[in-house]
Amino acid sequence: MYLHLILYFYKNKLLNIKIMKKIIVAVLGLITVLGSVAFTSSHKNADPVNYSVDSKNSKIEWSGSKKNGYHPGYFLIKEGTLKVNEGKIVGGNFSIDIAGLKVTDGAGEKLEGHLKTADFFDVANYPEASFEIGTVNYTDESTAQISGTLNLRGTKAEVKFDAKVRSISETKVFAEAFFSLDRTIFGVNYGKGNVSNDVMIAVRLYASK
Repeated sequence: MYLHLILYFYKNKLLNIKIMKKIIVAVLGLITVLGSVAFTSSHKNADPVNYSVDSKNSKIEWSGSKKNGYHPGYFLIKEGTLKVNEGKIVGGNFSIDIAGLKVTDGAGEKLEGHLKTADFFDVANYPEASFEIGTVNYTDESTAQISGTLNLRGTKAEVKFDAKVRSISETKVFAEAFFSLDRTIFGVNYGKGNVSNDVMIAVRLYASK
């Protein structure tokens, strides 16, 4: 009798272990499937939100150097759209007012007039430039490597730079970028050997919904 009882409990214990193993495997499989679905749907269903560039406060500052000094100035961003998805910049396109360029040192209007000629920006034929973001890769929470196409003086070229996203909220974005740009890529060759090919650029971008 005791032997029968021992065999009964032993068999049921093995049975319970096998059942529990099957239940655990099934639960783990269900969790994996649900997690995969949740992750995929959250990214698939999220649409970028458009922020309009604040043209009054956004600007592109530049500094051009030559052998005996340098000249600073800026362009205004006429209009543009910044695309944001889940708190990250993911795209955008911008129109830059080249014809309205300003020089901010003593050279003033005289240099502005020269920069607007065919020696430099040829604003009679190319009064605007445009930039379209192609890819954005975040290296940390506030730093993004941006690559895009700049159309300047009738020439398109890829431009890459690091941007610092200073603040981003449900309604506003403020970002900055500092980099150098080779003017000769866009056919601006005046004064080579005396005027530096590299122009220092500082972008300050404000946008809101």
